[in-house]
Amino acid sequence: MNQETILYPLLAMAVLTLLVGLRMLQLRFRAVRRDGLSPGYFELNRGARPPEYLLRVEQHYQNLLESPMLFYVGLVLVYVTARADAVSLTLAWLYVAARLAHLIVHVGALGLAWRRRSFLASILALYAIWFWLFARLALS
Repeated sequence: MNQETILYPLLAMAVLTLLVGLRMLQLRFRAVRRDGLSPGYFELNRGARPPEYLLRVEQHYQNLLESPMLFYVGLVLVYVTARADAVSLTLAWLYVAARLAHLIVHVGALGLAWRRRSFLASILALYAIWFWLFARLALS
């Protein structure tokens, strides 16, 4: 297997994070222009009540800067140790798919149960990536 292939899911997560960040910026402008949110609110994120649609995207963007960091590090380690294989690639794409589902559920306000399931699926895929990497390193 071509080792560079493992970088595609990593790039997909980076693009997903970028797109959510751009959407957040767009919604911040909308909240100021259309919903009357004071631009000063963004100085300390205090002093006003932003609209729920903005809070959801901001919270999701913050989520994309937390546990996905372990995903990025894990895939970089898979790459630099030349341990990329069909299993690690499948797990990586499962993680990306679960994070995409989590985005749709979270930002779309589709319910806490679906949000929990999609997040749990992403965490399980993340643990599996690390477990698989350690197992491959231990057995070599």
